[in-house]
Amino acid sequence: MLHQHDLGLYEKALNPALSWLDRLSTAKSLGFDFVEISIDESDERLARLDWSPAERAALHQAIRESGVPLRSMCLSAHRRFPFGSADPDIRARAYDIMDKAVDFALEFNIRVIQLAGYDVYYEDSTEESRQAFLEGLQWSCRLAEQKQLMLAMEIMDTPFLNSITKNLWYEQQLRSPWYAVYPDLGNLSAWGNDVERELEKGRGSIVAVHVKETLAVRPGFPGKFKCVPFGTGCVDFSACFRKLEELQYKGPYLIEMWYDPQQDNLHEITAARKFVEDQYRKALAALKEEGKKP
Repeated sequence: MLHQHDLGLYEKALNPALSWLDRLSTAKSLGFDFVEISIDESDERLARLDWSPAERAALHQAIRESGVPLRSMCLSAHRRFPFGSADPDIRARAYDIMDKAVDFALEFNIRVIQLAGYDVYYEDSTEESRQAFLEGLQWSCRLAEQKQLMLAMEIMDTPFLNSITKNLWYEQQLRSPWYAVYPDLGNLSAWGNDVERELEKGRGSIVAVHVKETLAVRPGFPGKFKCVPFGTGCVDFSACFRKLEELQYKGPYLIEMWYDPQQDNLHEITAARKFVEDQYRKALAALKEEGKKP
């Protein structure tokens, strides 16, 4: 926990060979409050949406035994099966994935489904793809409203939806209390946004925050959005935490990193957590020095 904030760990930070009980227990032993499950574009993780009763029971048992909940879901499967695809079969699959993801979330008491902000990923973006994407979000919001489940858009690693400002347009179109934003501090920073201003704009709808390091986009370099060691990139974490404290954000933080079999996995996670905690303490100290109570 960071002060008044729960701290979560992204599932992909851990060895994928672990059982769910071992995965959740490991997260607990490393000091995390919850785990974010991934439903990505791989066949293996997509298959979770169609698990048998026995497979679902095993995850329920792992949650009970470990005492570690799955509070959020990273639903990046729509990168492969986007709402905006020109292929009607792919669009139909996008709706099916959303429907099943909502049911999965409800069963496992997942509070937030993080959406991927791509109208399309492996196709060219067009006016038609953007309109189909919006229609998919409209349908998803109606479903979320029926089930009282929060959908939150991630600020992404492509220009299409790379700022909270851009997501505000979708919030205005959707007008749903069940649609919010899930900013990624790394992605926000890498695109050269005024990150503190962006966080101010999103304050009314930030339901969780990804904590990740990135390398900035610049002429001749597309940026790097994954597997950048903490402290070696472009993110001013202490400034981000300071701004969020000023805005009285009380939601969870989620450390996003990826398992590397060539590294000491548990050491890397422990080091990342310490770095984040140090940056958070630095932010609180700066506020205290200014006479602003955290």
